[in-house]
Amino acid sequence: MTNNGFHHGNAAGMRIHVLPTKAFKTFAISLYAGVPLDEDTVTPTALVPFVLRRGTATYPETTQFRERLEELYGAGFGFDVYKRGDYQIVQFRMDTINDSFVQSKESLLAESFAFLGDVLTQPLLEDGSFRPSYVATERETVRKKLEAIVNDKARYAAERCIEEMCRFEPYRLHPLGQRADLEGITPENLYQSYKSWLDGAILDLYVVGDTTPEEVEKLVKRHFGGDKSDTGAYSSKFTPVAVNEVRTIEEKLDVNQGKLNMGLRTSITYKDDTYATALMYNGIFGGYPHSKLFVNVREKESLAYYASSRYDGHKGIGTIQSGIEAKNYGKAVDIIRKQLDEMKAGNISDLELSQTKAMIRNLLSEIQDSAFEMISFDFNRQISGKDRSTLELIEQVEAIGAEEVKAAADTFQLDTIYFLTGQKEE
Repeated sequence: MTNNGFHHGNAAGMRIHVLPTKAFKTFAISLYAGVPLDEDTVTPTALVPFVLRRGTATYPETTQFRERLEELYGAGFGFDVYKRGDYQIVQFRMDTINDSFVQSKESLLAESFAFLGDVLTQPLLEDGSFRPSYVATERETVRKKLEAIVNDKARYAAERCIEEMCRFEPYRLHPLGQRADLEGITPENLYQSYKSWLDGAILDLYVVGDTTPEEVEKLVKRHFGGDKSDTGAYSSKFTPVAVNEVRTIEEKLDVNQGKLNMGLRTSITYKDDTYATALMYNGIFGGYPHSKLFVNVREKESLAYYASSRYDGHKGIGTIQSGIEAKNYGKAVDIIRKQLDEMKAGNISDLELSQTKAMIRNLLSEIQDSAFEMISFDFNRQISGKDRSTLELIEQVEAIGAEEVKAAADTFQLDTIYFLTGQKEE
């Protein structure tokens, strides 16, 4: 058991994490399947859950699949595909009403496990592989999602900046894969990909609700009775990438508004004891409406339509996103770099410190109000190998002064400047 209240164990080749609580009227179930990001497998892996949600051996038609959820008192089912560090994660989610609130012959938790077990391990097969019509439709779904990124220029610029900055690392890959690879995916080779994905994935199953670790373990063995012997574990090995020079990339597309994105490298990651200082650094620099980027670039100088920063603690990367007039490129780069220098110089006001602490404290406190947020927070621990409660993180944040933020700032190095601009000459 950790200080986050979760009980941890293993069964049927997966790691199990249970938080027994009467605080919610529902059961929150999350199943994470993680594999290393890889050029050859990223696209089929992304496509697999789209096909799995179309039908199972028990509920082969998509309408039957949905009707089954209705029978479970309108249980929610969904999935996400994203990346954490250099891993591609597929997350399945279910939320089901607690048995004590309905007149149900069967345990709804058990029924939900049966359903999720079916989705993951008993997909609908025709002639020994996935149903061709499902594969064809879902290939189009993924293609459209990838095209939507290109059409949303702010998202596109953010992705391209990461692609350029991490061009020699798996992290450059988008978790939904690559459009060019979709053509070559057939029902047969996708089914083979699915089998090796399921066999190789690190599986973490979470349940939050009025249950016990013993009950969950029984249900896992009954409904996910896989033959995996090894649960596997995420590698939390991290090698900071040295920045030798700042690369600048300019790309021209048909855009009205320029997108200026920058990538930073830091040696601080989620598992470090100084993680809280990196959170504070990002918050003061560009994470919130009171941050230096927002106030100085957008409000004082009116140089940007938007300006903010993000920090990925699993990868040790900071990113800056801004939308500017193309003619203001030079000015915008200068003023953003000035804010980076201000952080390194430790020019941080008491007000910036207190406002940022309040924002982080609120975000961390709100985690307790949502079962899925609690699950997500604990999953960060599984990936990073760092056991840290929200309360401990809040206490660490509260204790940080300008000097500690300055020390964090010294680790953030500008690596890449990416500018997406219009094709028309100004």
